[in-house]
This record gives sequence, structure tokens and C-alpha cells, in this order.
Amino acid sequence: VQLVESGGGLVQPGDSLTLSCKASGFTFSNRYISWHRQAPGKERERVAGITRTTGITTYLDTVEGRFTISRDNNQNTAYLQMNDLRDDVTAVYYCNACEYWGQGTQVTVTS
Repeated sequence: VQLVESGGGLVQPGDSLTLSCKASGFTFSNRYISWHRQAPGKERERVAGITRTTGITTYLDTVEGRFTISRDNNQNTAYLQMNDLRDDVTAVYYCNACEYWGQGTQVTVTS
């Protein structure tokens, strides 16, 4: 079982970034998918989630309207599009599929 995140990097305020989460080793379409983040010195928090097939999404209040979670069950991949990035976005972003976690990808916003 693997969840591999990619797409993180160093960006400036106002930039956009799209994270990807490629899954393998399990039936991706059977799992609720969520993105979480952990900033330095803080607890991990859930940023967004998406249901298995209907694609119903939920978001953390502070990112709603700026972040969009999506999934492609044919490609076993989930995405997190992040727009209008702000300093408080800096964190390691993790993909989650129930009991499975990815290794994380770092997003750093700096001016």
C-alpha cells in the first residue's frame, strides 16, 4: 500500500499550487480521501475531504474558497488545488485514505 504525495514547494504569497496523491495497493475508489497538514509546532489538522464516488467535499473554514480537493478514481489519484496561498499555509501536507497515510510533501510560503 502506498500513498505518494507530490507537488509541494517554495512559493510566494498569492501563488497557486496543486498537490497530487497517487495511490497504489488498495481499491482507491472505496476510500474516503482527505488532505491534512501539520505546521511546525502545531498539531496535524484536516484541510479537506472528498467522498468515494459522489465527490462531496468538505473544507477547513480557513481554506474554503481557496482550496479545492478532487479525485480521479480511474487514475487512483487525488488532488489539492491551492490558490491565493498565504503565510499560514506553510506546512507538510499529507494525503490520507482511512488507515493509510502518505509521507507528506512540504509547502512553504515565503515572501
